[in-house]
Amino acid sequence: MQNQQYNPNNASPGADGWERGIIEKLALAAIREQTKARRWGIFFKLLLFLYLIGVLVAAFYPQIKNNIGATGEFHSAVIDLVGPIAEDKPANATDLIKSLRAAAKDDHTKGIILHANSPGGSPVQSAYVYEEIKKIKKEHPQLPIYAVVSDGCASGCYYIVAATDKIFVNPASLVGSIGVLMDGFGFVDAMQKLGVERRLMTAGAHKAMLDPFSPPKPDENHYMQGVLDEVHQQFIQAVKSGRGDRLKITPDIFSGLVWTGETAVKMGIADDFANLDQVAKDKIGAEKLVQFTRQEALLDRLAGKLGASFGQALATLVAQPALR
Repeated sequence: MQNQQYNPNNASPGADGWERGIIEKLALAAIREQTKARRWGIFFKLLLFLYLIGVLVAAFYPQIKNNIGATGEFHSAVIDLVGPIAEDKPANATDLIKSLRAAAKDDHTKGIILHANSPGGSPVQSAYVYEEIKKIKKEHPQLPIYAVVSDGCASGCYYIVAATDKIFVNPASLVGSIGVLMDGFGFVDAMQKLGVERRLMTAGAHKAMLDPFSPPKPDENHYMQGVLDEVHQQFIQAVKSGRGDRLKITPDIFSGLVWTGETAVKMGIADDFANLDQVAKDKIGAEKLVQFTRQEALLDRLAGKLGASFGQALATLVAQPALR
């Protein structure tokens, strides 16, 4: 039998129609899949757009809320000093200073109320805000700045409010703690019991000062106590400058003790008893409260988290030695 080669001219019309039909079906199926994929793409893009709109509204809502009702009516500006005071916390000097400046700049602010409820924190952040309050009082002598303490105002929080014109408390508020703290742990005995040997290399005689895994050194402890005493004196001078003759100096007043609001008024650490509404109405004369506390925008927070995640991933891929 001889081999036969395929010749398109000899193909039957039926076979050619069958192949064309298959190709058309495949083409139509591909078009339908593309259409479906395009519709889903449009749907997800619309969802992403709506999500971004929601993020923008949430980010700018606090500022929009502050501007609502600014119809020429005088108000009392409220700024929250709430929570630990630190650079990476909501109660940080940058945001508090911007809030104070915004309140002082507003032509309809008749007085500023610092709502205080904080255990304290960084002496540096506290000093920044203290100096800003002093500066605003000098630039706007007619603008009263009051502090209203709710549950408590201790340490760095009291450092800040000492700069205000008057401090109002509740009889049960906890106020004071005019002192400086540095704490830590020592694991030397625990390491000895576990048979762990500490291997530490430094360049600089005191580079590992207060290392928790090494025995304490008397000269380093003495040095750090001097540092704490110096910061304590700065705190004391700030309180004396802010409170003036109202303070009734006793041996315990700068010892780090806290007092109830009732005792604080008797000692001159606070001035009187009142809440936010009472101070706004009776002391400032502007019953309307307007919130001026600056908060980190949601977009900034998301961007920061995304940036941190990206940076961490990049550092994992490209690890380099660093000075510690």
